[in-house]
Amino acid sequence: MPFKDIDNYGMIGDCRSAALVSSEGSIDWCCLPRFDSPSVFAKILDDEKGGFFRVWATVEGRFKQMYLPDSNVLMTRFLSPDGVGEVIDFMPWYKGKGGMQAIIRIARCVRGSVNFRLQCVPAFDYARECHQLTLQETGAVFTGSALKLVLHADVPLHECERGGVSAEFQLKENERKGFVLEVERDGNPQIPADLEKYVVDCLFQNLGYWRDWAGQCTYTGRWREMVMRSALMLKLLTYDPTGAIIAAPTCSLPETIGGIRNWDYRYVWIRDAAFSVYALLRLGYYDEATRFMEWLQERAKEKQDVGPLQVMYRVDGSSDLRESTLDHLSGYRCSSPVRVGNCASEQLQLDIYGEMIDSIYLFNKYVEPVSYDFWSCLRDMAYWICDNWQKPDHSIWEGRNEPEQYTYSKVQCWVALDRILRIALKRNLPIDLSRIRGESQKIYETVMREGWNGKNFTRTLGGDSLDATSLLFTLMLFISPLDSRMKSTVDGIMNELVSDSLVYRYPPGRDDTDGLTGSEGTFSMCTFWLVEVLARSGRLRESRFIFEKMMTYANHLGLYAEEIGPCGEALGNFPQAFTHLALISSAMTLDKQLNAKRHP
Repeated sequence: MPFKDIDNYGMIGDCRSAALVSSEGSIDWCCLPRFDSPSVFAKILDDEKGGFFRVWATVEGRFKQMYLPDSNVLMTRFLSPDGVGEVIDFMPWYKGKGGMQAIIRIARCVRGSVNFRLQCVPAFDYARECHQLTLQETGAVFTGSALKLVLHADVPLHECERGGVSAEFQLKENERKGFVLEVERDGNPQIPADLEKYVVDCLFQNLGYWRDWAGQCTYTGRWREMVMRSALMLKLLTYDPTGAIIAAPTCSLPETIGGIRNWDYRYVWIRDAAFSVYALLRLGYYDEATRFMEWLQERAKEKQDVGPLQVMYRVDGSSDLRESTLDHLSGYRCSSPVRVGNCASEQLQLDIYGEMIDSIYLFNKYVEPVSYDFWSCLRDMAYWICDNWQKPDHSIWEGRNEPEQYTYSKVQCWVALDRILRIALKRNLPIDLSRIRGESQKIYETVMREGWNGKNFTRTLGGDSLDATSLLFTLMLFISPLDSRMKSTVDGIMNELVSDSLVYRYPPGRDDTDGLTGSEGTFSMCTFWLVEVLARSGRLRESRFIFEKMMTYANHLGLYAEEIGPCGEALGNFPQAFTHLALISSAMTLDKQLNAKRHP
């Protein structure tokens, strides 16, 4: 089959790994056993070699997908005049080390009679490794050098292309068949003989877990369905053993079809995870915030060459993210190179300290006070910021050009010191207050003098071009949304960076902006930032119109990629945490402002 659109997929997961399932029932991307492990299925990056696991009804008709309400259980439907078939997909969630990691697929017929087919063709280690296939009476075993997968099935399997297996079977109304693709490891429980009953029991257990989790959400506003879907997606992107939160489950999905802007997002960005904590706290999910703070505290104790923290880490906290290319893979629609690892981890990005310490400030205020040991790390971090905020860096967009004096990074250094001061003063914690105050005031004056060109806040100090990150100045409480400078900047962004209500990161069409050739789409999270800033400044009609219009760019399941192309197509890694947390924040702010207008 040819490549599917990036937003043709739904995601399932177990808070350890995730899989993308197409609207035709094909798992075209999955890394096991972790988000950042080598792929087992990577058809989305190479239609021929990548590997896939497809279960589908061989009918001429229409395909539909939906999530079962308040869950991450995905249903793919095949509708035809002769019958209606469904495939239900999920990964069992388990706590601790003793559970079974698996993909469970249930095929069933709900009307008439339906013929189904199954094909499972793994491609271990990003399709670089050949595996051994062993057919058994109850299924098949795929053995690689570092991973063994067992496919349990109660239909006969036959060997097919590239060491895979296939099957054909017919189901009549109310009949079903279950399939379990299990990661085999010592101590795993045995699949019982009654596979059909086992998968149904797992399904109801899984539904119970997700619905209990969704029931904790405190948001009851106008856009609950979209906000809840975003929250469920963010939960899927948490790595339960450590509490880490990744940016996206995929790598190398392009920002331009055929271009080179293809990055690996399967890691924990300090920035993205910090914003995720903010969104989860607003929804009432304190456990997830606590787990991430525990993970973050461990990272704060470490020392990196580039500063107190590295930009990103693996889910287990390790810091080796050396970047390499997989030249044997064609890339999504011939978008090469295919990259794994991310050398942006070696960059200095000063803004991460503001975003991180802001989330710690909120955690300290609304969940529990930070410990003395953690405070000692934060105090040392604040002194480091005082000594280093004037350095050029790569900032939030982590371009591949030389470091510059980014205005946004300076603002986030001010945010870091401001929140440190707030925590210290609230709890009378030990710190050199005069030093922190003095440096934060210097930063503020520097931004107001050198990051302002008389009309707008600029991308760099002394520069003249705009940047969508200026929208965050209001959201991070650096400046009032009603301040004349902020209002002028928002107008400038809407004139120069907005196309049909969608926001570019910086002026499009300039190849010298980030050291990379080629163009890119609009950034979805920046559009949600604009929604929130307009809402806070009282421009509610514009804010709501852009928000409602942005809802139309979600895929059929309510999921967003990183960017939106000129024809409304999804671009970049998918689904992206940053976009969904920005959706949550803008929805809650817009709700609040609309309610205040109705009930002053």
